[in-house]
Amino acid sequence: MAHLIFDDDEQQQLRASARERTAVGESLLAFALQQIAAEGIDLSTATPYAAVQARHGLGDTDAARTTPGAA
Repeated sequence: MAHLIFDDDEQQQLRASARERTAVGESLLAFALQQIAAEGIDLSTATPYAAVQARHGLGDTDAARTTPGAA
């Protein structure tokens, strides 16, 4: 699988988000954002959405996957 890396602008945005998360006490999320900015994402270790669906009992029509305005 591929390794997803971010360009300089995207890295800056991730780091800015990390600073915002730190300011509101979400240090674990801030750490994850910093790590993603620095190292990218190894897609070979990513959990497929189907596995997340099964683990959390989400269906195909879950609101997170429904396009606004779709029937």
